[in-house]
Amino acid sequence: MEMIDKEAIAALRQGNIGRLFQRAARAYSDLALIKLRESGHEGLTLFHTALISNLDLEGTRITILAERAGVSKQAMGQLVADLEQRGYIERAPDPSDGRASLVKFTEQGWEFLQDAYRVKQAIEAKYAEILGEDDMNSLWELLKKLLDNT
Repeated sequence: MEMIDKEAIAALRQGNIGRLFQRAARAYSDLALIKLRESGHEGLTLFHTALISNLDLEGTRITILAERAGVSKQAMGQLVADLEQRGYIERAPDPSDGRASLVKFTEQGWEFLQDAYRVKQAIEAKYAEILGEDDMNSLWELLKKLLDNT
């Protein structure tokens, strides 16, 4: 097997599409958090939004939230407790299993979802302004095509 020198490896690590996807996703998330804070949602982190984005509108069990977010059940439990304390979510009995509970949005959580939707629209409008409508539509289609085929 041919050895690749350190400079080539360093260039490959920085210049790959995976790194661009990560940076773009992080930039989107960071901008969304800034805009959410401007809407009055102080103190939320990317970890909080990972829970919220994986929470079904009718409620979700902690084990499923942890699985979707790729974190341990214990870590998700801590996030749930923190967002409960902040008033965004609550736990309720699971009607399909009396031993389990569902994590559900509170009224404040529903308000957050409304604000998050407006933030999403604003960011996408900014991206469309930068890229142009045709390139923005192409970006959507290309990303969907990649995700549908992996």
